[in-house]
Amino acid sequence: MGHGDMRQGLKECDKLLRKHSTHQSALSLKAYALARLGEVDEAVALGQKVLRTPGALKSSHVIQGLSLTFRVLKLSEDEIAVYSAALIHTPDSEQLYCKIFMAAARSKLYKEQHSAAVALNKLFKQDRYLWWVVTSLLMQAKSAQDGSVKQLQLTLAERMAEKALNEGRLTNTEELRVYLEVLEIQGNHAAMVSALSTSGPLAEKIANDPDLVTQWINLLIKIGDFTKAYEVAEIALEARDNWADYKLYVEAAIAQMNDSESPVQAASANFDKWAAQRGRARDAILAGVELATKLHEAGHAKPTDETADVVGERIWSYVDQFMTKAICYSDIMQYFISHVKSATALGQTSSAIDFHTKHLEQRLHDARAAATAAECGEDAAQSWVTLERIRYLIQALADDVDPQRWVADIGAMLSFGLDSVEAERKLAACSDMTLIACQRIILASFLAYPDPAQRSSLLSSLFKAVCVLEAGIKLNDDQFLLKLYAIRLYLYLSCYDRARVLYDTLNIKNIQFDTLGHLINGHGMSLGCFSVDLELCYDGVSFYDRSDARVPQELESAYGKGTYSNITDFTMFQDNLVHSVQRECTHRCALRGEAFEHGTSKDILEQWKEADVVSIEHTDETIAALHDNRDVGVMGLQTPVDMAKWNLEIMTRQIPLPGSAWIQIFSMVPQIMHYIVCSEVDLLESKTKDLLVVIDEAGQSVSSHDLLLARGVYQVAILYLRALSGNEGFDSELATLSDMIIGALPQETSSSASNTLDLCDVALTTIRTASVATEVFTYAQSVRHALFAQRSPSANAVTLGLSQIRKTAMKMMGGLRTWTEKPARENIDALWLNAEDSLLAPVTAFLFNRRKSAVTLVTKSCTGSWLKSANNMAAHWKKCT
Repeated sequence: MGHGDMRQGLKECDKLLRKHSTHQSALSLKAYALARLGEVDEAVALGQKVLRTPGALKSSHVIQGLSLTFRVLKLSEDEIAVYSAALIHTPDSEQLYCKIFMAAARSKLYKEQHSAAVALNKLFKQDRYLWWVVTSLLMQAKSAQDGSVKQLQLTLAERMAEKALNEGRLTNTEELRVYLEVLEIQGNHAAMVSALSTSGPLAEKIANDPDLVTQWINLLIKIGDFTKAYEVAEIALEARDNWADYKLYVEAAIAQMNDSESPVQAASANFDKWAAQRGRARDAILAGVELATKLHEAGHAKPTDETADVVGERIWSYVDQFMTKAICYSDIMQYFISHVKSATALGQTSSAIDFHTKHLEQRLHDARAAATAAECGEDAAQSWVTLERIRYLIQALADDVDPQRWVADIGAMLSFGLDSVEAERKLAACSDMTLIACQRIILASFLAYPDPAQRSSLLSSLFKAVCVLEAGIKLNDDQFLLKLYAIRLYLYLSCYDRARVLYDTLNIKNIQFDTLGHLINGHGMSLGCFSVDLELCYDGVSFYDRSDARVPQELESAYGKGTYSNITDFTMFQDNLVHSVQRECTHRCALRGEAFEHGTSKDILEQWKEADVVSIEHTDETIAALHDNRDVGVMGLQTPVDMAKWNLEIMTRQIPLPGSAWIQIFSMVPQIMHYIVCSEVDLLESKTKDLLVVIDEAGQSVSSHDLLLARGVYQVAILYLRALSGNEGFDSELATLSDMIIGALPQETSSSASNTLDLCDVALTTIRTASVATEVFTYAQSVRHALFAQRSPSANAVTLGLSQIRKTAMKMMGGLRTWTEKPARENIDALWLNAEDSLLAPVTAFLFNRRKSAVTLVTKSCTGSWLKSANNMAAHWKKCT
């Protein structure tokens, strides 16, 4: 078993037990082997038998084998019972009490954890056990539903921690953080300040911990002691740069303005001093911008026609000093926004925009000239990129909706980003310029073609944006953001295969499955690529399973090492993952994908019978408890996420981001199929009504294709109920289902290059609706199997009806495959590449003259992806005999 061969280990246990049937060590190891092999019921029964055997737990081997068995089975209370029973024989065992504590901590059994900590502290009187008691009280309080119980536990924890501080038993910052958290939950900021103001060896440790110093300053501001906050912040900033401290220093200085301007004047002087001492320290100079901005917002420095715009000048002074740094734009963006918003509040938006435009124009001209000169250096290239980002932001703040202005100078940007000496050297600034150019193309396209009647022009423009992105990726394959945008646009054009290839090169791992998985998960299901999407879903499910196992181990390690601050972090991390929106979406997509795994009718029915329909049940409360960890700001936006009108992440979504309604729908689908296969009519009728309610209330939060699928599942359920009851409306329901499925399949496709509808339909709807039809038919097939298994007289009629649907579908899917093999490319050439396009004429010219290979790649990627989707669906229809 030590080598992981559980089956061989099980054989060895059985061999020994044939000679010694009551050998407790062998029995406990057998239980462990059974647990590891997934024989849950047998493992539990055997484990409980050993646990009840008198004297069995005198043996350390039995303790180890049995505790591991229950840990594998995730039966934490039984694992604790093993250690508790062993304590009867060795009542003073420090090790056993520690094991109880750790088992309880791993499983959030805080009451048992606290009892074990109290026993350890009482018996062995070590400081770490004292803090185990305090921490377990804290964790109990955080999980308590009863307010009075919560307060009691916090009060006990506070008294113990305060006593430890007074007695010198609070000796490090980790223990201090536990005490501070206890006080923070109670809102006792004064006591927190007192604890952080302690003297002695602990004070030095606090001073050397930047996070605690920042917390101390923040707390002083909260209790209104601005003078002390200012003093502590100044001492901290004399020692080191910390942006959080700079912001608090500014806040404390401005808070004293009513009494004296000296703190503000001293702060400004200090910023200049620190910047000079530290070689143009970025934080110190940016703090000057922060100070000017906050003074203006507080009403202490309003610009007039006669005075200079101090805030604006500070902003541009910072840009002048740091535009050669890639970080410059992200540093200064918020101040541009704040400055314009402040002007807007005074009715002076246009003057603020004019001010920044005036400062930008000459700088941008000079930077472009320097960057396009011979032997351009990295600083010149980065300066141009920084100023182009600022230009983008100013246009958005000005609410500029003229698409032509958004693509002004696009040719120069593309030439520099893709066709310069610097681009060949793979300067990061060149890739950044390519990205900005693409962002401008995308934004201009949506501004120019908002009407559905203009969709051909919109898709043509997005196609060209993908060509630019692919050219950038070919030049520099390490560019994460170029790939993200390419993935998004390929999916917008219903091209899953190429999007998936690019996604695989991103090397997504660990927590990124939760934060970035939404970029691709589920799109394969919607585009006929069921099996490959299922593989990706399984990768995500495996990550969540690994995290479920890893976090408890990390918690145990944190207690063992005394790194108590990690306990809250790990617990929050675990809660966020357990209740993750993306976890729910990944799991539901996996359930969808499994429906496409072919097998005998018996296999299919067994799969639905064994489906866990309990754990996927959702209520309004469980939906509300879900935590959305998805990173929707990852796409390198040039404007803040909350500027929705200019948010390209939202703009380029072909379908809405799955939310509560989507999760409810795709939780109900497997439940409905389970009830059908198990012939649980009452539950089926109830769940079917629930599904219809969610469909009706979903609105635009769920895509039209997913709503069509949900209605198809509803129709499948109604068909089954009519068939089962012999209701005379059965034929009508079968006809309705047939019309729905065939209506969603691709109709006659023309090979004529002049037919604009073919190309637009395929890129936007045809493949998605065909995928819906394929999935609904798959569920209908399961109904057919269920009716035969349940000996329904209607089974033959359903079989005949589905056979006719399948015959029609095979013909229609064949037509789609034929169209994607040749006419699709002809349509792309005629309608997306060669069509008259005044908006993106410079882009088209650049692509044809300088990057024809990228155009060829994207054309092949689109037609190839569509063909693969069509082939996947056709193959599935063929197997559905």
